[in-house]
Amino acid sequence: MNPARITLFAGHYGSGKTQLAINYAVWLKQTCDTVTLADLDIVNPYFRTSDSAVFLSEQGIRLIASPFAGSNVDVPSLPSATQSIFDETRTYAVLDVGGDDRGALALGRYASQLMVAQTSVLLVLNQSRPQTRSIDDVLLIKQEIEAVSRILFTGIVNNTHLGADTTAQTVIDSHLFALSVAETVHLPLVMTTVTRPLFDAVAPHVVNPFAIDIFHKEQFIRRRSD
Repeated sequence: MNPARITLFAGHYGSGKTQLAINYAVWLKQTCDTVTLADLDIVNPYFRTSDSAVFLSEQGIRLIASPFAGSNVDVPSLPSATQSIFDETRTYAVLDVGGDDRGALALGRYASQLMVAQTSVLLVLNQSRPQTRSIDDVLLIKQEIEAVSRILFTGIVNNTHLGADTTAQTVIDSHLFALSVAETVHLPLVMTTVTRPLFDAVAPHVVNPFAIDIFHKEQFIRRRSD
């Protein structure tokens, strides 16, 4: 997999964008000298990449995050440091964008720069979520995010899971759905995520398998208190 200089993950609530963004940034750091992870999720207060600040620092990954995310600010803005993603052209950047159209709204200010930069804009799917169980559901989410952000998706990520109840068959069974979505929207299926313990069982049955580790908010809270 050849990474773009900027990789943007967006999708519905519960699609697993944050876990994927952290894992992808760690994967990038194995081959890229400078990696920045931008937490642009201004909607979800539960588990955000900013919760993993200490862990990311240990990995040598720079974190950009808004101090107002998850607060009572009506329209939280993106941090000013976001601009550095476009200015520092030797840096590889991963953008974790908030769920649905509201989360992508603030991203519109960077639309022109994202279109000019070498950017991969990936729609993250989790077929197990009730809001994205049909192709029509996914098309609606895709259209809403593209409309408010003024940025077009360039690929699909199958990140189907059931949390701790995920089995190899969960991922394998979702593969045809992900391929159908990709074919319908005329975009490539860029990767199929699978947790590391299930990787060997799933990899032969899916396109572009990508191994991930599952991080929990509680792990990062303990790190901050150590």
